[in-house]
Amino acid sequence: MKKEKEDLAKQLKNITCKELFLNIVTIVLLACSYSSNAQNNEIIDYSNKKSYTIEGIDIVGLEFIDESNVIKMTELEVGKIIDVPGDLISESIKKLWDQNLFSDIKISASKIDSNRINLEINLTELPRLSKFKFEGKISKSDISSLKEDLKLISGSVISKNTISNSSNIIKNFYISKGFYSIKIESKVEDEKQSKNSKVLVFKIDKGKKVKIKNIEISGRKKILNSSKKFLDKSDSTFIISDSKFKRLLKETKEKKWWRFFKLSKYIEENFENDKSSIIKKYNELGYRDAKISFDTILINDDNTISIDIKVDEGEKYFFGSIFWIGNKIYSNDELSKRLSIMSGDIYNQTFLEEKLFGNANGDDISSLYLDDGYLFFNASPSEIVKENNYIDLNIKLYEGDKAKVNKVNVIGNSKTNDHVIMREIRTKPGDLFKRSDIMRSQRELNNLQYFDPEKFDVKIEPNQSRNTVDITYVVSEKSTDQINLQGGWGAGRVVGSLGFRFTNFSSKKFFTKEAWRPLPSGDGQTLSISASSNGIYYQNYNLTFVEPWLGGKKPNSLSVSAYKSISSNGQTGNDRQSIEITGVSLGLGKRLKIPDDYFTLYNGITFQRYDLNNSQSFFSFNNGYSNNFNLNVNIGRNSIDQLIYPRSGSKFNLSLKLTPPYSLFSKNEDFANMTDQERFKWVEYYKWKFTSSWFSAFNDKLVLNNRAEMGLLGAYNSKIGVSPFERFYVGGDGLSGMGYVFDGRELISLRGYSNNSVSPQTGGTIYTKYTSELRYALSLNPTSTVYVLAFLEGGNSWDNFDFYNPFEIKKSAGFGVRIMLPMVGMMGIDYGWGFDDILNNPDANGGQFHFSIGQQF
Repeated sequence: MKKEKEDLAKQLKNITCKELFLNIVTIVLLACSYSSNAQNNEIIDYSNKKSYTIEGIDIVGLEFIDESNVIKMTELEVGKIIDVPGDLISESIKKLWDQNLFSDIKISASKIDSNRINLEINLTELPRLSKFKFEGKISKSDISSLKEDLKLISGSVISKNTISNSSNIIKNFYISKGFYSIKIESKVEDEKQSKNSKVLVFKIDKGKKVKIKNIEISGRKKILNSSKKFLDKSDSTFIISDSKFKRLLKETKEKKWWRFFKLSKYIEENFENDKSSIIKKYNELGYRDAKISFDTILINDDNTISIDIKVDEGEKYFFGSIFWIGNKIYSNDELSKRLSIMSGDIYNQTFLEEKLFGNANGDDISSLYLDDGYLFFNASPSEIVKENNYIDLNIKLYEGDKAKVNKVNVIGNSKTNDHVIMREIRTKPGDLFKRSDIMRSQRELNNLQYFDPEKFDVKIEPNQSRNTVDITYVVSEKSTDQINLQGGWGAGRVVGSLGFRFTNFSSKKFFTKEAWRPLPSGDGQTLSISASSNGIYYQNYNLTFVEPWLGGKKPNSLSVSAYKSISSNGQTGNDRQSIEITGVSLGLGKRLKIPDDYFTLYNGITFQRYDLNNSQSFFSFNNGYSNNFNLNVNIGRNSIDQLIYPRSGSKFNLSLKLTPPYSLFSKNEDFANMTDQERFKWVEYYKWKFTSSWFSAFNDKLVLNNRAEMGLLGAYNSKIGVSPFERFYVGGDGLSGMGYVFDGRELISLRGYSNNSVSPQTGGTIYTKYTSELRYALSLNPTSTVYVLAFLEGGNSWDNFDFYNPFEIKKSAGFGVRIMLPMVGMMGIDYGWGFDDILNNPDANGGQFHFSIGQQF
């Protein structure tokens, strides 16, 4: 008897409340029906199924939900025929439970008359959320992040699932920060001001953050140390040293006092990814059978954990013979040369896949075919293990037919006009498919700076039966216009500056009223307007317009600019001392096809007029004027992948600015007896400048940038001498001091030294500069790109070529940060330390802070 009771209890435990309720629904309905029928003097035979027509449906207990919606949920309706006993009522109740809107559900027969039945649905709604809050020691930033993650909306239903899911989100949020002992309690409180509205409260006890005390590695074998290094001169070494092993655990780091940018915390998902990275590294070294035998997490008494990892490295493998099967377009020798794998090379699975299916350099087998139109190409390598751990490869190729581009589409652009995008795209309908054209199109679109490079995508839709392909470029627009409002200190006074730069302007829509939102845009033109002033002492105005595709058919650019600056002592009449500079420039640019289409050519003309009135500045004369009319020829090559945070490519630029040699046409050669006003009435000079920049990425975030540049200012006539204008001033942040550039001087930054300190007082006629900069991206979000950097830098300037020595430089080192703000541009601050003293200027070197606006390449 006791055993039977125990068995019955076990059976009851296996029945949920909801199942039990559904099972007795029919009984409740029938009981109610019986009571109703008794009143109508009608007896129902429950042993026989009978059909009833629903005459009416009454809903009881609703406060927020519409009655008609409830009836639709049940799929019951007036006029519908139901069976009693039957499953339809039970199914209707189940459907209501599935909505997670009610805490209690009852369906009963309120009246039965002959073959007609009236149903009453009695419901108790779940409480509605008025608000939610947190209790416990949590920061305001955590509260803000949790509110965003939880997505709880006022008026929504508070169900058990809602509470459970919310608690899990909170728990995972803190686990990702290393709080593994977190405890969460939830409760529902009454809201006094609203009936059936509740306040959901989460009580959070984070506990202490769990950090990784140590990581122990076992199972590794030592091998002969054939390449002894400075830090490891032992006769034997591990295949992967302790330091390298732990560096591969990128997201699983030991607790160290010096670790700032990568905090110690254990996250299971990250740990699994890190273990995969370790196995991948072993595979690259030839250990294709390597695996993690086991790993153990030990909890220590000091609220830390220890991780034990055991590795089974296996044996080392080598490439054997390679056989090509199915190739007709390219010979075995051509393919083997492209593959770059020789018999006896260490078996590297990653290298094999990159050389077969694609790498960043584009020197793989797949690129060879895809750049020749063979879109449907495929390679299938199979391994044959031989003696002495050699692995032969049979690589079966399917070449297929060449494919042509059918349609080219762009989606995601709401501001930029289609023709602006399409003119930069290299894949055209009717052309042979080339993967290199897609990669180049991506680069050109990125360099427009209108789109988020991290969200750029290309969708390939091949049609093998027709040997065609549709290509869709997916872009995500970002804000590129900039407003520059700033204040600064220059010449002993506060200077204010206001500037606007619109990089996607449309002059064609200028007179279209609907296009002013706030400015006409979408045609890829650039309009820049700026003004700076400190009142009566200094004013500067600048207007620039650039059309990148003059005529709309070819990438020939037109640039026009005009500017004026006035600097004075603020006086009038005979007491006034002033310098006024007025200038205009016109330029035409063109993309070249030879040597390749990364080259550009720019030709421009500029006219500047300097008017001096009792000037007490650096000019050799105080009253009069000087004219500067010059031609600027610039040839450059730019292959960087993107502008904001380049990871690959280079940029070179060679420019020549020259004026007509007026002195060669002058009949008066007695220049020694001329006044400076007469000699420099028309300035003459030639100016060479060369800049270069290379980018090399170690990974997506760590990038090395090396730069070198030099400039030379020369004279046609030694009797006149080198122009006092256009000279080089080296040192400092390279900023103009809010417009304080009155003589066309060129400011060259050199961190670690004060502004203009690494130049003669009258400026240099020749300079050189070298920079090596290591960058690490903290955020690649286009609206707030942030990266830190460390640099080594050196440079110098001379006023005479006879003293020029490119290796006699002023050296410095330091670190800094750059922040990209959408409406401001790239802003940065650096701290540099100058190692070399400056003659007669003891404060010029040493520790220096530098502020920068704009990006340097």
